[in-house]
Amino acid sequence: QVQPVESGGGSVQAGDALRLSCVASGYTDNSHCMGWFRQAPGKEPEGVAVLISGSAGSASYADSVKGRFTISEDNAKNIVFLQMNSLKPEDTAMYYCATEIWLGVSSRCLRVLADFSNRGQGTQVTVSS
Repeated sequence: QVQPVESGGGSVQAGDALRLSCVASGYTDNSHCMGWFRQAPGKEPEGVAVLISGSAGSASYADSVKGRFTISEDNAKNIVFLQMNSLKPEDTAMYYCATEIWLGVSSRCLRVLADFSNRGQGTQVTVSS
């Protein structure tokens, strides 16, 4: 498996927006769950958003980001995006992209995404108040 590569993190003010990108080659069918989880220092990892590749309307989100974050994909380019709007200081964390073969529903994938072994190195997001 090709390791995903994330980009797009940075330091912003509360209320700002960021878009993260994840290049994950080879996943263009609808048999993979792809998404983002985050981990802040001293905290457990948290699944943020996932989708089933090539399956419209399959996205699932953590309650903490619903209405603010949007996950999408450019299937032709094997890129998954995470548009993060109205950022809050509590969104500060290392954000990781992960993907695995997945034949279940996306909501279940969201809960186990942080356990996927095929993950990137992460990109830091820091939101100051």
